[in-house]
Amino acid sequence: MGRDYRFTVYLPDGYGESCLSYPVLYLLHGANGDEHDWLNKGKIKPTLDRLINDDAITPMIVVMPGHKQMWWVDANAEKAGTVLMKELLPRIEQDFRIVEGRAGRMVAGLSAGGQAAVRLAFEHPEMFAAAAALSPAVYEPLPPSNSSAMKDPPFQKDGKFDGEAWAKLSWRPLFETYRAQPVVVPFYINSGDIDRFEIPYHAAALFRELHRHQPGNAIFRVVAGDHEWPVWASTIGDALEYMSPHARTPIEADPARCGAAK
Repeated sequence: MGRDYRFTVYLPDGYGESCLSYPVLYLLHGANGDEHDWLNKGKIKPTLDRLINDDAITPMIVVMPGHKQMWWVDANAEKAGTVLMKELLPRIEQDFRIVEGRAGRMVAGLSAGGQAAVRLAFEHPEMFAAAAALSPAVYEPLPPSNSSAMKDPPFQKDGKFDGEAWAKLSWRPLFETYRAQPVVVPFYINSGDIDRFEIPYHAAALFRELHRHQPGNAIFRVVAGDHEWPVWASTIGDALEYMSPHARTPIEADPARCGAAK
């Protein structure tokens, strides 16, 4: 990528003293967010601590990357999606004890990051055991006029929003490829009921397609709230509980990789 890639990592209690490999969740921020959002605004650490301590989810590592191109797509020479998959994931799985293979990975995100989680799961179903999209910006056919997508560089041409660029980079083309192959990624999808970007409508359309393709392996929840952190902070636990059973539980690691720094 040619520059630093910032990310924050949550390690479950006992990671440093154990000799276990853990599943990992890649958790993406939304528009104008950064690698600290889920910790500071989403209060993800106490949620993870509580759910793990209550045996509601398997102990896991959570990686929260930060990227200025918050739609996580390859566009305008900024290969945000490729960098995530080809540079960040291998780096994380080299530096931390991660369960190998598909059963060791999950992906989730909110808003633009939720749309990215959908795209990544559709594009790389062999890589992810489960996915979650909270208030995902899966607008179809076009974003609403108040969406940041209308002004973001990946979807612009000659300084103006380009509907063709949006359609090309949306989830729909990837879904056509996804449903033509045999691997199923279980999906958790939600939205606030008064979301100002009309997410319930668009998320329901996504769920409908998933339900037709993989009945029993997708759920959609509408909760009270707008497009806001109280919705995401209060429902990320539900998403974690949905994804966790699809991931492998921690397993014994190679002794050479054990210790606080590995």
